[in-house]
Amino acid sequence: MIRIADEVRETLAAGGAVVALETTLAAHGFPPGEGVEVGLESERQVRAAGAVPATVGVLDGEVRVGLTEEELGRFGSDARKVGPRDLAAAAVQGAVGATTVGGTLAVARKAGIRLLSTGGIGGVHRGFPQPPDVSADLAQLARTAAIVVAAGVKSLLDVPATAELLESLGVPVLGFRTDTLPLFYAAAGGPPVSARVESAEEVARVAEAHWRLGGAGLLLGRPPDEPLEGIEPLIEAALLFARQEGVSGQAVTPFVLSYLHGESAGRTQEANKALVAQNARLAGEVAVAL
Repeated sequence: MIRIADEVRETLAAGGAVVALETTLAAHGFPPGEGVEVGLESERQVRAAGAVPATVGVLDGEVRVGLTEEELGRFGSDARKVGPRDLAAAAVQGAVGATTVGGTLAVARKAGIRLLSTGGIGGVHRGFPQPPDVSADLAQLARTAAIVVAAGVKSLLDVPATAELLESLGVPVLGFRTDTLPLFYAAAGGPPVSARVESAEEVARVAEAHWRLGGAGLLLGRPPDEPLEGIEPLIEAALLFARQEGVSGQAVTPFVLSYLHGESAGRTQEANKALVAQNARLAGEVAVAL
């Protein structure tokens, strides 16, 4: 049920550098028509670092590892959001399935890919246990021997609680040239990381040692090059509006992002685009180092 593109398969067979990319960003992370370009720019950044991109999604009854530009263009706002639990159903039912971080990790695990790049990972939602919502990204990361490069935890979540849960799950949280976990838009103010790393080569050495000792996933937090401050009040307003509108579950993230993009006059949208590209470049560098 998994079809790996020729370039990706040949690179993996030769022991080359491959970076998995999710499709939820393209389908639900940006206004219609703009997400595909963000996905393509991520692929360009991975290639610029010397690695091969493997964008993951469900199409035509198959889980695809490596998409053409035309195939990526099919992941619009009507695509089904696909986590680890949803892969089989989406494939059997012939859905267009946009994979989350957790869904992409599940596929990467089967394909033998050790790097994944994204914007931010899911985690514990604010107010837990009301709502009782914890992203499947965390459990999948805890059982997949891969590195996820992100600008920290998604800004609408409870970042300290997510960091605590990652510790409980045995997931190292590395800070790329920072001592604290980036807060997505903001570079500082998050909880302490478990270790600071200064280069892609050091990340690779830590990851290899972690895997030799029986560990699984690692989270590498990369601060955005141009932090965007003062967004927290907008996030709180967006979450309140989502509750008032009855938005819950997987629909919360795209709803909040859309609200932030509108209320910030597009500043959050541009910041998202930039950090996604920056993370992809770093992921490519780490993949080459591995």
